[in-house]
Amino acid sequence: MTDLSIPFNKPYMTGDELRYIQQAHRHGQLAGDGPFTRRCQQWLETHTGCSRALLTHSCTAALEMAALLLDLQPGDEVIMPSYTFVSTANAFVLRGAVPVFVDIREDTLNLDEELIEAAITDKTRAIAVVHYAGVACEMDAIMAIAERHGLYVIEDAAQGVMSAYRDKPLGSIGHLAAFSFHETKNVIAGEGGCLLINDARFVERAEILWEKGTDRSRFFRGEVDKYTWVDVGSSFLPGELIAAFLWAQLNHAEAITGRRLELWQRYHEAFALPEQQGRFRRPVIPAHCRHNAHMYYLLLEDGARRAEFIAAMKRHGIMCVFHYVPLHLAPAGQRLCRTAGRLPVTEQYADRLVRLPLWLGLEEKQDEVIRQLRAYWS
Repeated sequence: MTDLSIPFNKPYMTGDELRYIQQAHRHGQLAGDGPFTRRCQQWLETHTGCSRALLTHSCTAALEMAALLLDLQPGDEVIMPSYTFVSTANAFVLRGAVPVFVDIREDTLNLDEELIEAAITDKTRAIAVVHYAGVACEMDAIMAIAERHGLYVIEDAAQGVMSAYRDKPLGSIGHLAAFSFHETKNVIAGEGGCLLINDARFVERAEILWEKGTDRSRFFRGEVDKYTWVDVGSSFLPGELIAAFLWAQLNHAEAITGRRLELWQRYHEAFALPEQQGRFRRPVIPAHCRHNAHMYYLLLEDGARRAEFIAAMKRHGIMCVFHYVPLHLAPAGQRLCRTAGRLPVTEQYADRLVRLPLWLGLEEKQDEVIRQLRAYWS
């Protein structure tokens, strides 16, 4: 192994985080729903156009809030891809609902909208789409299917901050949506997330769930003279220090995205020739999708080649990783969920996909990643 060490991910700081954290401390409120929380929520509402944004302590929490808002009951079904993080399914399983897995598209690795209607039954309540790698699902078709069948659409936009579909920000299209600000994402808070509410009918109840089942938000707006327990709920709020850190990141979101896109494009151009030679397949970005360079991946010929490639890069100090194990193949997935037909694309691509390092600061080391990858394939 060389002395070079290139991790898969390295959290980026803008330089303003500690200053804002100090401001939050001086303000005297470290619990949630303080000034920084409200600033972040306003920023997200402005930049997505959603009716209401509520910061949460994780994207998982935001998805769990969405499941509560839909009042899912045991036996209800939610259509989703199997190629996703476990939180997408867990949020609905916790309500007693059954995730129904549908295969993914070969180009974007997103839910195949042409397979959705065949998976709908009289128990189907919602469609949970996952914008893989920050590239949008085919939302016009999916929203049309949902309207025809009276279903709700939840966008799992964990990877989709600053991405868009036909000029609409991801997170602004479905009835509900969830963002992630985990340290592996583009805009980060260490841990953190947000529930975006586009259907205004859910706003009032979402605030109640968010406030542990109380009407505290109405109390602070002067709409009631005291607040009390009125519904189910939980402690979904992040602390104010998390919001202060996030505020520093949101203020630089466009610059962060721009730099990541430059890194992504550099990979993409460098690997055009090996793709033409049949070494691997590069990501596909439809013309009507604006992505955020959340990740750069390659699709190798099979799982054995991927394992060999990851090991070879590791010997040179370069950390490359695979991604999800399909949920329908997991023990809990087989016990708690079901599939709608076979999932050949999911199973094949999950074995073939490898992710390359992509983080701000990689600029000075990216040439080495490219050089070693070319050397491997030569």
